[in-house]
Amino acid sequence: MTTTPKRFPDRDEIGDVRAEAERLENGVEGEAERRVAGRVLARRDMGKLVFLDLVDRSGRIQLLCPAARTGEVDVHLGDVVAAIGKATKSRRGEPSLIVDELVLLSPIRAPLPDTFHGLTDIEQRYRRRHLDLLMNEETRADFMLRARIVTATRRYLDAQGFIEVETPILQPRYGGAFAEPFVTHHNVLDQDLYLRIATELYLKRLIVGGLERVYEIGKDFRNEGVTYKNNPEFTMLEWYEAYADYKDTMARMESLIEFVALEALGTTKVTFRGNEVDLKAPWKRVRLIDELQEFDLWTHDFDELKQRLESRGVDVSRDKTWAQLVDKAITAYVEPRLIEPTILYDYPIELSPFARVTDDDPRIVERFEYYVGGMELGNAFSELNDAEEQAQRFAMQAEEGAGGNVEAEQGDPDYVEALSYGMPPTGGIGLGIDRLAMVLAGKDSIRDVILFPAQRERR
Repeated sequence: MTTTPKRFPDRDEIGDVRAEAERLENGVEGEAERRVAGRVLARRDMGKLVFLDLVDRSGRIQLLCPAARTGEVDVHLGDVVAAIGKATKSRRGEPSLIVDELVLLSPIRAPLPDTFHGLTDIEQRYRRRHLDLLMNEETRADFMLRARIVTATRRYLDAQGFIEVETPILQPRYGGAFAEPFVTHHNVLDQDLYLRIATELYLKRLIVGGLERVYEIGKDFRNEGVTYKNNPEFTMLEWYEAYADYKDTMARMESLIEFVALEALGTTKVTFRGNEVDLKAPWKRVRLIDELQEFDLWTHDFDELKQRLESRGVDVSRDKTWAQLVDKAITAYVEPRLIEPTILYDYPIELSPFARVTDDDPRIVERFEYYVGGMELGNAFSELNDAEEQAQRFAMQAEEGAGGNVEAEQGDPDYVEALSYGMPPTGGIGLGIDRLAMVLAGKDSIRDVILFPAQRERR
């Protein structure tokens, strides 16, 4: 068994050493000793000089290994090695490290994929993410970008006086969204618990408790299909702000996304799903009902709306309630044309059990969703803060569920009880971190921005 060092301290990042080497003249060595480590992804033997390509998360550099300095180079493709030497440029101008000492840190035991083409099979990239990251520089860059997105999001909200909190993932009741939950069982308590589908109802309890501005970035779980924009386990940001409404929340959302784009990318202009878009505030605003009327799909009559959708070839065979039909109309006709960053606002009350009604029409609530490239990024409300009205909305959702909508809100009497102590007027929002990462990374599939996406088991 090969004995290898347990540590390699005082390591320099390859990107920094490469930058130093780029400033040198060809054939000139830097003055300072540099210590780098990473994985060998190429080897070229030229007599008494061996060239290695060494890669860490910051980049790639060429190692020049003269036999007179290093002795025999007993290194294989895929080995993890350390190299000690000085920055230089080769005679051809390639930024390099000329090596005085080469140390094997971890030998490879399995063959790498083709080091030239990388790991190209899509399913294998998702199933064997370790190899995808190892072989594909673009993949490493995408997930480092995602990390910057999350960091920038926290920085923005912290600077605005929000408090980051953590709420339960295992909940006795699930709520805060229209979705089917995952259910599990606690043996000692002898009760079923649900993996949360949203953080909403617990975060609003904190507004009742006086924390005033709170946010959480965490995992939600929905027992739904896997699509280009859906994964059963996903990351959401939700924030709630006392003494604000949905218009205030619109402005804050625009400001946050612009800030995050600039921090993570250095620009607000991105290409997503083949469209060049600018995330700079302010975004376009359109009223939902106006959009549906443009397609002659705004009617409160269930049979009439169903007939109009069926006549256009929309499959509504599984839709049992009017709210489901409206949602299907939005998905089929409104969403696809919201290419530039757009806020779609004012929704029917049947689709929105937690939003306050507008001043002009009690059947319409102050809710908005926001889109880029035809994909929804999130959902927001002027939050309902009257306990009696919230109880009535839950009852309305119970009727929706009895009518056949399995994703209808289940109701939460404990939350109603919390509201009975009074909640300030509040603006709240959910933002899909995975979907925001898709937009900023220019990825068409959510599986490209989740390290370990859900996969069907191989048989």
